[in-house]
Amino acid sequence: GPAQGRKQMNMNREQQFKRELTEELRNNILPFWARQMVDPGGGFFGRMTGTGELIANAGRSAILCGRILWTFSAAYRTSGCEQYLATATAARDYLLDKFLDKTYGGVYWSVDAAGNPADTKKQFYALGFAIYGLSEYARATGDERALREAIGLFRAIEEHSYDAVNNGYEEAAARDKDANEKKTMNTHLHILEAYTNLLRIWPDEGLRRQTRNLLEIFLSRIVQPQNGHLGLFFDDRWQLKSAGCFSYGHDIEGTWLMMETAEVLGDGSTVLKLYYTSNTDTDYVLEHYLVTGAGTIKGDAPIYVEHLEGLTDTMIVLADKEHSQALYTDPTTGKVYDFRGYVFRPRSDGPYRLVNGKYVQTDADATILGSGERVLKLYYLAQTVHLQLELGTADN
Repeated sequence: GPAQGRKQMNMNREQQFKRELTEELRNNILPFWARQMVDPGGGFFGRMTGTGELIANAGRSAILCGRILWTFSAAYRTSGCEQYLATATAARDYLLDKFLDKTYGGVYWSVDAAGNPADTKKQFYALGFAIYGLSEYARATGDERALREAIGLFRAIEEHSYDAVNNGYEEAAARDKDANEKKTMNTHLHILEAYTNLLRIWPDEGLRRQTRNLLEIFLSRIVQPQNGHLGLFFDDRWQLKSAGCFSYGHDIEGTWLMMETAEVLGDGSTVLKLYYTSNTDTDYVLEHYLVTGAGTIKGDAPIYVEHLEGLTDTMIVLADKEHSQALYTDPTTGKVYDFRGYVFRPRSDGPYRLVNGKYVQTDADATILGSGERVLKLYYLAQTVHLQLELGTADN
């Protein structure tokens, strides 16, 4: 039927989309970063204009380095390509040599083009990206130093960012002291992402406990049940400060990251709440039958099988769908169906007995099934015509 055909079409599109994404990644995105953005003097250039002009003296962020490290580590882990490993190793070395604050811990927000500390503020979601990249490198290669430094950054976040009173994680700190008490969805999202990846290779009970707690913060504080969106900004006590503001990209990202975390935890202790909206194009079918004045079904079949779409679980009101006394043109095929001389018989009129002794009755109003399998029958009776004959004398 139409539903099955659409399902197969969607599967074909998904496979094609996967092929296109893989080709784009291997032939365009990864080669661009490995060939054009690697600085021969170490690290990665921080900026290129939209027209391809390299800004060699631009600053470099910890987030960019952490993301490059994760990307090429994951590419190597899934493909075994040594070129990806070389780029990942370069990113690991630069992150640990230039961004790691060896005095106070954590990572700098940015360094200049020469690798010197620029903005030394500790933005905790930047620490999260560093953990994310280092843990993926350790996962792909077994590198002990990458794992050790990732664990150290986890402990730094717990010491300087975790709010033991109100729960959750603060946004940022100065190099040597806490500086900001506000809470944001984005910081929690990327700490959750980092902790989940670290837990894959370091099953520490303290890390597991805090990862589970982060997931529960999302479910109880950040996800807004009244609309299904993620709240963006909160005060220290989790009062929402961004009502009416939504980030659809983060909604999507947060959905799969929460699912991923629940899978990695794997202990069945977390209940995820998933919100679904009804499809607006769910199939349903109406079969229209004409009952002749002789008490038979005209043509022994429906005169018209109408294929329609609607919102799942909404009511199909048959009185709004009938075509009494009309020429009806199918909007898809353009074919005309003749209902003239026939009047819709609603279910409330009861069953109608055919000459063969069988009874027919219009179906009751019903909802559109999510499966697309709803089929309803409508019956129309031949219109009774009253003729009045007057007898008289004709003039000759």
